[in-house]
Amino acid sequence: MPQMKEPICFIENRENGDLVVNPEAEKILDAIKQPVVVVAIVGKYRTGKSYLMNKLAGCSNGFALGSTIQSKTKGIWMWCLPHPSQPGHTLVLLDTEGLGDVEKGDSKNDAWIFSLAVLLSSTMVFNSVGTIDQNSMEQLNYVTELTERIKVKSNTGKNDDDDDDDGSSEMKRFFPAFIWCVRDFSLQLEINGSSITEDQYLQNSLKLKKGIGAKVNEYNTPRECIRHFFHSHKCFVFERPASTTGLQQLESLSEAELEPGFLKQTQKFCTHVYETSTTKTVTNGLKVTGKLLYDLAVTYVGAIQSGAVPCMENAVKVLSQIENSRAVSQALSKYEEEMSKRVSHFPTETQEQFLQLHQECEKQALAVFMDISFKDEDLEYHKTLIHNLSEKAEIFLKDNLEKSVQKCQYLLEELNKPLETGIRQGKYSKPGGHNVFKTEKQNLIVSYQQHPGKGMKANEVLKKFLNEKEKIETTILQTDQSLTENEKMMAAQKAQSEAVEREKKIVEENNRRLQETMEAEKKSQEEQLAMIQEKNEQDRNKLIEENKWLIEEKMKEKENMMKEGMKKQCEMLEYEIQQLKKQQEEASQGSFLGNVISGILPGVLSSIVKKIF
Repeated sequence: MPQMKEPICFIENRENGDLVVNPEAEKILDAIKQPVVVVAIVGKYRTGKSYLMNKLAGCSNGFALGSTIQSKTKGIWMWCLPHPSQPGHTLVLLDTEGLGDVEKGDSKNDAWIFSLAVLLSSTMVFNSVGTIDQNSMEQLNYVTELTERIKVKSNTGKNDDDDDDDGSSEMKRFFPAFIWCVRDFSLQLEINGSSITEDQYLQNSLKLKKGIGAKVNEYNTPRECIRHFFHSHKCFVFERPASTTGLQQLESLSEAELEPGFLKQTQKFCTHVYETSTTKTVTNGLKVTGKLLYDLAVTYVGAIQSGAVPCMENAVKVLSQIENSRAVSQALSKYEEEMSKRVSHFPTETQEQFLQLHQECEKQALAVFMDISFKDEDLEYHKTLIHNLSEKAEIFLKDNLEKSVQKCQYLLEELNKPLETGIRQGKYSKPGGHNVFKTEKQNLIVSYQQHPGKGMKANEVLKKFLNEKEKIETTILQTDQSLTENEKMMAAQKAQSEAVEREKKIVEENNRRLQETMEAEKKSQEEQLAMIQEKNEQDRNKLIEENKWLIEEKMKEKENMMKEGMKKQCEMLEYEIQQLKKQQEEASQGSFLGNVISGILPGVLSSIVKKIF
């Protein structure tokens, strides 16, 4: 990946409220072939978000801090770096513009920025100042709107009974880990005189109130959303980093000028993010690369700008179309690349040898396709690949045959020179000339047949050559005065019989080639079936593992709700757990496409062989 010296704007927030993905970001993300770990930070403007992101980047500056009451970050800014503790991964840091900017005064726009941070990240950091109280919860009010601004499932094609199923019960499956950073914290971490950890402080702050009414609902809703949507909850509290004057130039202060406790906690925060933040994934554990992250951003922003609600299920469909198309393209390129290396073996002596080369390259192409493709429903892209591979194979087969024709024609031209010289000099236009011609022609045939490496067109080219010589031989036969009419008739019949035998041999050879091709196709289909089965099994195991994890998370959530005496929430969670268990049972039983594979992957190459031969 190209080294980024500083952040760039990823998603621009224009003055008219439009959100636009920066094309420059595409160049950077396109070059990132590795899985990405995406950490986004959100929070009220002027709360020091950018400072924490700079520390994660290992720099004192980069993301604009701003030393005035004006918010410096507009939209979402991005910084991509090699991951400091996960080799083979790229760390993508997303710094969002401050929420609640009085200059902007657009809470709807803030909500979309917040939603995009959730949709694009694998870890989301919420930054606030002071304490975790109702005021700070109100700053996080955007979390309560997530079910209105993000859909997990598309209702397209569903029954009316399913219209209320927005998939919110499965948001925890797709949402990032949640970290709450409390800045300028000055209280003692205690409850009823006993010391507590930062995480216990957060858990206590997320407890629900019993009762009914608007005030209880207002208090509980953001807390329920955090607990219900995000799969892990971590808290860090930071003391004030420096004096008020020092805070104005925080990016220029040396570590010696910052409070030791603040520095220690900052390091602890960075270490936690490095070590626990997971790779960004979508359905079935598909790891997101830089290219996929860009495609996700374009898909979600496009939905927002069109007035629709970003839908994860639809986004995955778009990603699958993009990635499966790429999978087909790269697989075809791999086939061409590998076959081009083997062109030096042309012409192959037999069809079997050509098919062996084809199958070696086809197998490598399919491996490329299987590695990239996902959610290829009904094997649509797989079928496209097989069809296109057959077309590529036809081109190489024709090239193979053309090289055979060229080699055979050149060989016959060389072997035929003495015969042509004899014809011009009248060597065979005398008594006994026909026997001399026949002997020399037979010697030519033997020499031709003994010559190696002629390829599959050897008999056809020879047949054409002999057909061209037939008229001359007939003339020599008829003018040979040493032969009786009966001998001439017998010689003509023998020549005709030899021609028929040659034709029969070619037909048998072509039938054998077709049979070999059909057998090779059958073997290829069996191998493809095994590859599809293995991929299906992997996807099914991922889903089972993911469901198992989600059930455990829901059960923990239910257990906590039971401790707090929240009966209604417990009932809701129990229903969700039972639905997940039902999914788990269905996934364990699974389904397989083997019964339709012969119809899905037809023998295209054999029809090409029929056409050519």
